[in-house]
Amino acid sequence: MSAQAPITQDVHTIPRKLPEGPVNLVGLTREAMRDALIDAGVPEKQARMRTGQIWQWIYQWGVRDFDAMTNLAKGLRADLRERFVIEIPEVVSKQVSSDGTRKYLVRIAGGHEVEVVYIPEEGRGTLCVSSQVGCTLTCSFCHTGTQKLVRNLTAAEIIGQVMMARDDLGEWPEMGAPKDETRLLSNIVLMGMGEPLYNFENVRDAMKIAMDAEGIQLSRRRITLSTSGVVPEIARTAQEIGCQLAVSFHATTDDVRDKLVPINKRWNIAELLDALRSYPKVSNSERITFEYVMLDGVNDSDVDAHRLIKLIEGIPAKINLIPFNEWPGAPYKRSSNNRIRAFANIIYQAGYASPIRTPRGEDIMAACGQLKSATERSRKSRRQIEAEAGIGSS
Repeated sequence: MSAQAPITQDVHTIPRKLPEGPVNLVGLTREAMRDALIDAGVPEKQARMRTGQIWQWIYQWGVRDFDAMTNLAKGLRADLRERFVIEIPEVVSKQVSSDGTRKYLVRIAGGHEVEVVYIPEEGRGTLCVSSQVGCTLTCSFCHTGTQKLVRNLTAAEIIGQVMMARDDLGEWPEMGAPKDETRLLSNIVLMGMGEPLYNFENVRDAMKIAMDAEGIQLSRRRITLSTSGVVPEIARTAQEIGCQLAVSFHATTDDVRDKLVPINKRWNIAELLDALRSYPKVSNSERITFEYVMLDGVNDSDVDAHRLIKLIEGIPAKINLIPFNEWPGAPYKRSSNNRIRAFANIIYQAGYASPIRTPRGEDIMAACGQLKSATERSRKSRRQIEAEAGIGSS
């Protein structure tokens, strides 16, 4: 497929503006919100100012009630109530791990559900956000990948996950209170359900809202987008979002990566690395994170470690080693701690940071690769999963 092909329109996305009923202001870009206000009768000369005011109420203060927007005239507030809503995904359930990790099941339009995970750490907190219902990539080690793709999330449903988490954490600031630089939700990682670059426009619009200086105000360096390797969209990500980039790499040969990350059959390792080499310069990012799940006897040898070093030569990089998070019916086993440490040491000796990720939220199935919404589960046997992964016993 050429770089010009419309690869992000493969699945249906619920439109932002439905034919009937009030329009949800959440998820609209500033320009789209301004246009919506003009369509609703706000004079064009006032529309930009009114957009700025409403924007701050929604994204800086977390206000969902038009009547509370006290710097708007009462008549305008009444008009807004008739024409618009401020809605975010509904929390169906929340589980809290023994390590403090929170996993939310949230319901979106159409009755579908996705999972969102908040990971508290010392001095920071990271929200793992989903971009699709299910996933189209069928990565054989990933529990989410065993769930069929249903649809893309809208920009409202993506940024709504951030707003929902801030609600739960009680983190919307009070008007007039001194500015508090300490944040419970300080980072976003697009590492939840789905492939973000197969839903590029909605992800981009949601992250621009998150980065807006008059709203949630997260630095682009606090946002990391993880892709399995949708090569044609990597350059767009650098130019139009400019966030940090993580790549689900997981193998050092095409034969192994074809099984672990089937998108490799479309864009192989060489094509992916070519696309990554220019990313740090274009996006002004310090380095690219290579995510590498450690699978016993599959990709964890010393030979793999040395081959990985050779492959990424010349790319400013960090290697995140991820102990495999097992799930019911998983066709793989986690590498031993000694094997992971040996692999990490080879990477480190070559001059690359090689942190070993501490699994979080395993007791509530909230760890990396374990997300899968209950209502969308497909019941597969271990034999079926192994067959699809191409590793069934002979």
